Amino acid sequence: MKVEFREFNPFDLWIWLEFDTVPSAMEQQFVEELFDSWFYLGKLGGFNAENLQVQDTGVEISYMEYDTEMAEKAFMSPMHNMAEFEFLGTWGRCWFDLGTSDPIAIDILINALSQLSKEYVKINKLIIGGQNEDWPLKKQHQSALN
Repeated sequence: MKVEFREFNPFDLWIWLEFDTVPSAMEQQFVEELFDSWFYLGKLGGFNAENLQVQDTGVEISYMEYDTEMAEKAFMSPMHNMAEFEFLGTWGRCWFDLGTSDPIAIDILINALSQLSKEYVKINKLIIGGQNEDWPLKKQHQSALN
C-alpha cells in the first residue's frame, strides 16, 4: 500500500483509499468499521501523545506503576467529527475533523489499513489530505484548501 500525504489540515481532512478492485459489500463494511473504530477511539481522546506512559516505559512493563494523576493532568485531545464513508468505483473517501488529537492517530490508522490491505481488501494507495483529481469534491464538500 502506497501512502501519500497532501495538504494537511487536521480540522478539514479528506482521507482517500484506492482499492485494487471495486470493493464488495463485505469489504466496504471492513473499511467502514475500521474508520468508525479509529474515529471513536479518537473522539474519546485515545490519541493523546501527552500521555503515553506505557509506550515511554519500554518493553518491560511488568509491575509498572501507572501515574493516574499525570494522566488526569494531560490536556484533552479528542477528534471532533467524521462524515459518512463514501465509495465510487475503486475509490473510497471520508472527511474528518481531527480536533486536537495528536499525529500518532495517523500512524495508527496507516498501520491498521496496511494490515487490512494484507488480509482482507487490497488497498493500492492511501492519500491523506488534499484533493483527488480522480474524484473531485462537490461544492458542498469543498474544503478550506481552495
